[in-house]
Amino acid sequence: MKESRKLIANNKKAYHDYFIEESYECGIVLSGTEVKSLRMGKGSIKESYVRIRNGEVVIIGMHISPYEKGNIFNRDPLRERKLLMHKREIRKLSAKLKEQGWTLVPLQVYFQGSLVKVEIGLAKGKKLYDKRETIAKKDAAREMERAARDREKHSW
Repeated sequence: MKESRKLIANNKKAYHDYFIEESYECGIVLSGTEVKSLRMGKGSIKESYVRIRNGEVVIIGMHISPYEKGNIFNRDPLRERKLLMHKREIRKLSAKLKEQGWTLVPLQVYFQGSLVKVEIGLAKGKKLYDKRETIAKKDAAREMERAARDREKHSW
């Protein structure tokens, strides 16, 4: 049976700014009050990025608001958090990142059952003309959808 996925944070900007080649699901090391805060939907990955340091994958800039009832157990909202991946996956990613133009970006944070997971993507940056092309394609698709809807509405 497939466990439910409850989305906490989504990084739409990543899809706009990068071509996502591969995506990986990682666990994340959190304190108890951070998990409670995420259950309330108070997390953001808008300005965050992922790095590999000393054979460990860390997410930098992920914001988790302090838990209201957390008092002394609350942690720094912007602290670096370790992501959990298999060693061979980390080695593969590390080799890919040494090539020119590749980076790791967080795509979404979600609950899978009771566990918090982070989906990261191996990405290559888009140029300005690529972004314009993507926007033009979306606009064209939206226009076609609208025209089809209008045609359907006016056919008796």
